[in-house]
Amino acid sequence: MWWTRLRALIVKELLAVLRDPKSRIIIIVPPIIQLVVFSFAATLEVRNVDVMVLNRDAGRWGHEIVRRIEGAPTFRSITHAASPDELRKAIDEQTVLAAIQISPTFSRDIEAALPTDIQIILDGRRSNAAQIVSGYLNQIVNSVAAETPAGQRAAPGAISIVPRNWFNPNLEFRWFMVPNLVGAIALLIGLIVTALSIARERELGTFDQLMVSPLRTHEILIGKLTPPMLIGLFHITVYVLAAVFIFGIPLRGSLSLLYGSAIFFLASVVGIGLFISALSMTQQQAILGAFLFMVPAMLLSGFATPIENMPEWLQPITLVNPLRYFLVVVRGVFLKDIPVAEVVANTIPLVAIAVLTLSAAAWLFRKRME
Repeated sequence: MWWTRLRALIVKELLAVLRDPKSRIIIIVPPIIQLVVFSFAATLEVRNVDVMVLNRDAGRWGHEIVRRIEGAPTFRSITHAASPDELRKAIDEQTVLAAIQISPTFSRDIEAALPTDIQIILDGRRSNAAQIVSGYLNQIVNSVAAETPAGQRAAPGAISIVPRNWFNPNLEFRWFMVPNLVGAIALLIGLIVTALSIARERELGTFDQLMVSPLRTHEILIGKLTPPMLIGLFHITVYVLAAVFIFGIPLRGSLSLLYGSAIFFLASVVGIGLFISALSMTQQQAILGAFLFMVPAMLLSGFATPIENMPEWLQPITLVNPLRYFLVVVRGVFLKDIPVAEVVANTIPLVAIAVLTLSAAAWLFRKRME
C-alpha cells in the first residue's frame, strides 16, 4: 500500500533528524536561545512614516502644526481625514503609523491663553516605531507651542499632548519582536532541516537506494515534506506558548487562523528547502544555499525594518518572500484579532509560493532521478 510506504519514509526522515543527539541539540537549543536573545533586541530606525491628520481647527495654529509635519523629513505623506472613523480605519488597516486629531477650538484657546490639547493615536503593533514617531511629533508640537501667545508668555501647560497607543498600549517592544520570531525561527529551522534532507542522502550513499525503491516521486516528496513541517509546527507551538505564558503577550486572535496560515507558510518554506537540497551535492552546499536564501528573506520581510523604508526598486522583490505574509498574520493574531479576510489575503500568496516551489523541487528531483 502507498500509505505504508509513505509512512515508512516519514518515520525514517524523522529518525534521521532526531536520532542524532547533535541534531536534536541543533533543532531545539538554538531556536530557544534566539527567542530569548532577539526578544530583547536593539531598536529600529524609523523613516518614511505615513501620518493621517484630522484638523477640525480653522485657525492659524492648527494649520501651522500640519505644515511643520509636512516639512519634517521623517514623514513621507500626510493624509487628511474627514472623520474620526477614517482615523480609526487607517490605523486598523495599517495604512498609517500615526493619526493626529486637532480640536475645533485649538487656535482660539491658544489665542486666549487657555489650556488645549492634541490627540495622537499610534499603532502599537509597531511599538518601537510608534514610540520614536511620538517623540518626533512631540518636538514639532512643542516648537509650535513656544511660538503661541501662551508659549511666549511661558504659560505652563498651554498645550498638552494625549497619546494613545492602539494594540500595544504600553509600547512593549517584546510585543512586536516575539510574534515576529514565531515566523522567523520557523523559517530558519524548516529551511535548514529540509535543505539537508536530500543532500544527506547523497553523502550517506542512500540516494541511489531511494531512487530504486518502490516509492514514486510524489511519495518521496511528501515523505521529505512532512517531517520538517511537523518540526516547524512544533516550534511554532513552543513559541506561541512562550509568548503568552513567559512574555505575557496577549493572544487576541484565532489560533485556528494562525495554524491554517502556518501550514501553507511551512509548505512554501519546505518547497524552497527541497529545491536547494535537490541542487546540492553535499550538506555543506545545502547549508550555504539555505543561508543564501534565509538572510535576504529575513531582511526583506519587514521583520527588522518596515518594507516601506526600503528602496522602491527593492520592494517588489519582497512579494515572493513567504515570511513577509506570515508575519502579518502572526502579528495580527497576537495583537489585533485579525479578521478572516485579511488572513486569507495573506495566505493566498503563500499557497502560490508553495505550489511553485514544490513543483520546481519535484521537477528537479525527477530530473536527478532520470
